[in-house]
Amino acid sequence: MSTAIRPHLSKIVLAPMEGVIDAAMRARLTKLGGYSRCVTEFIRVSDVLLPKRVFMRLCPELAEGGLTASGVPVYVQLLGSNPEALAINAQRAAALGARGVDLNFGCPAKTVNKSMGGSVLLQEPDRVAAIVAGVRDAMPADIPLTVKIRIGYHDDQLLEQIVAGIWSAGASELAIHARTKFDGYKPPAYWATVQDVVHDRARQLYINGEIWTVADSYKAIQQSGCEHLMLGRGALAAPDLANRIANDAVDQPPMAWELLVGEIEEQFLQHDCNSPRHIGNRTKQWLAYLKRHYPEALQLFARLRTLRDVQSIASQFTAHRQQDLSI
Repeated sequence: MSTAIRPHLSKIVLAPMEGVIDAAMRARLTKLGGYSRCVTEFIRVSDVLLPKRVFMRLCPELAEGGLTASGVPVYVQLLGSNPEALAINAQRAAALGARGVDLNFGCPAKTVNKSMGGSVLLQEPDRVAAIVAGVRDAMPADIPLTVKIRIGYHDDQLLEQIVAGIWSAGASELAIHARTKFDGYKPPAYWATVQDVVHDRARQLYINGEIWTVADSYKAIQQSGCEHLMLGRGALAAPDLANRIANDAVDQPPMAWELLVGEIEEQFLQHDCNSPRHIGNRTKQWLAYLKRHYPEALQLFARLRTLRDVQSIASQFTAHRQQDLSI
């Protein structure tokens, strides 16, 4: 078994999560510290060069040098199966100022897989390698190309071939979600499965999946042999998790709810009020993740669950503080 790398030596990437971790959430989470970079929600590529507005909508940080407000680099993620189309869109992302480009071969969604995107391509390792090679050749040499995969589609039997092809195609780094497409997001994550493909690439590998605590990060690194981490749902459930991992704070509890509720309220007022049809949806979604560590999240969710307008929701943050928290 590989020797564990201490997590505070690791880089931590904020994972892309479609419909969940958007630019506003990237800004919120990276502000709390610990992240070396983050990745956008995927940009779906079919067979055309997408207009600039598509990239700016999914990655508004391009207007700020490809960085979040706290200075964390943002990589643009592309999803598709047409090597030529992915290549020209990667060129466009780089020209617009992306700090890096990431290719998504991990999405398990049925609608994505049916259109030959995401994890369905893991059944064809040579095709994955050809896509990576085509994109790498088309991009400027100084722009990193990273890749995200799962350990397989039905099982992990092709994992070694998939990973070898990705490295031979010139990828800079690789994040592995330690479950198959059919595992979805059900626990556990099979971190130890990844160890068979680490070889001498630990410094280019990120382990992802079921990392909810600082202790989990230790185990994921020990069992996988990877040097680095990618956090997704764990980052939403405990917004300061990356900072605690980076500081080796295994015994430190998550940030106090009294502080966090201010972040949630601010996120709602600044970013969850813009679409009349969806007011409050992202806030309720975030609370559903937060309840893993915070019983208070359930209290606040119960207050907001049926509300659909800004004034009513805002008033319940005050009621939550005064009546549930007595502050």
